[in-house]
Amino acid sequence: MTPRTFLMAGGGTGGHVIPAIAVAEQLRRRGHDVFFVGTEQGMEATLVPAAGFPIEWVSIGGLKRVSVLRTLRTLAQLPLGILRLVRLIGRRRPGAVFSMGGYVAGPAVLAALLRRVPVVVMEPNAVPGFTNRKIGRFVARALLNFEEAARFFPAGRSQVTGLPVRDEFFAIEPKPRGAKLTVLITGGSQGSRTLNRAARESWKLFREARLPIRVIHQTGPGEDLAREFRESGVEGEVTPFIDDMPRAFRAADLVVCRSGAGAVAELAAAGKPSLLVPFPFAADDHQLRNAEAMERAGAASLMLDRDLDGERLFDEIRALWETPGRLEEMGKAARRLAHPDAAARAADALEELSRKLLKATIDTGSESRNNTI
Repeated sequence: MTPRTFLMAGGGTGGHVIPAIAVAEQLRRRGHDVFFVGTEQGMEATLVPAAGFPIEWVSIGGLKRVSVLRTLRTLAQLPLGILRLVRLIGRRRPGAVFSMGGYVAGPAVLAALLRRVPVVVMEPNAVPGFTNRKIGRFVARALLNFEEAARFFPAGRSQVTGLPVRDEFFAIEPKPRGAKLTVLITGGSQGSRTLNRAARESWKLFREARLPIRVIHQTGPGEDLAREFRESGVEGEVTPFIDDMPRAFRAADLVVCRSGAGAVAELAAAGKPSLLVPFPFAADDHQLRNAEAMERAGAASLMLDRDLDGERLFDEIRALWETPGRLEEMGKAARRLAHPDAAARAADALEELSRKLLKATIDTGSESRNNTI
């Protein structure tokens, strides 16, 4: 295909930025030019330049669960942000726009629609976020991580591609059951007070039950439980941050974690059974919907944040360990949800729509010349 330019929109969090970078890398390998739009406050400000892509800045804030003052400021910024991006798209002439959603993507998507540039959105959650719900009927293609999200987009315009995940997770082989259960507990890079508290309360119960367990626990920077864990008598390691998460996944027989889109995509890629504890304040309760979808597929067990304590965590883990074949079946179910070619399929969709736009432009130009003649 003739090299084209593509615009990537989405930022604020790693969950919005990292998949977009994976798609951008696919496009770059195919010879295309790619640039991002984002804010100087979001994670895109660090991650995008580090990946070697140019980024254009836009001033915009969120509209969900923010103060009245923040809402008014965002609404005031929105027209100028859209106008700037309309001009940018007119100057750079992208063949298509790729959106991961989030407030950063809003102005770019609206500007693309005004310029009649096709928009491809990737919806990682079982229930779309605010931006994707609002612009869903206007998009040219919606790439989904969960089939449940298709109802929010026009019929015939969505496809399940999965969410781009690092290749290291797909390379993890199924782990045969051994004499000891290795449990990975992680609330993400920032940690989870609920998971940390429940884990700490469970140590005594595991020790008293003599359950053959090894714990790998990422607590996040807010709590230092390493000393208490060493004194607990339970085997394993507790650390604020795990540098090599694929390695930790490889060692684990079971993962206890939140259910953000990135987390569940990594679980699927690695084929790991999980106990999912949705973050109760996630926008649109999307973590609960993600966990419910994983549970329906037989890949996970769901525990609500308000119900989780040390005793419940202990009971759930012991029940899984003592049910022959349960963890293995959950792992297989998780693997069936994996999409190893998600980034490539997203790049395919962008190239396809870019070709259609180019053809339509050429046809329109030819028709105008014929009418003039």
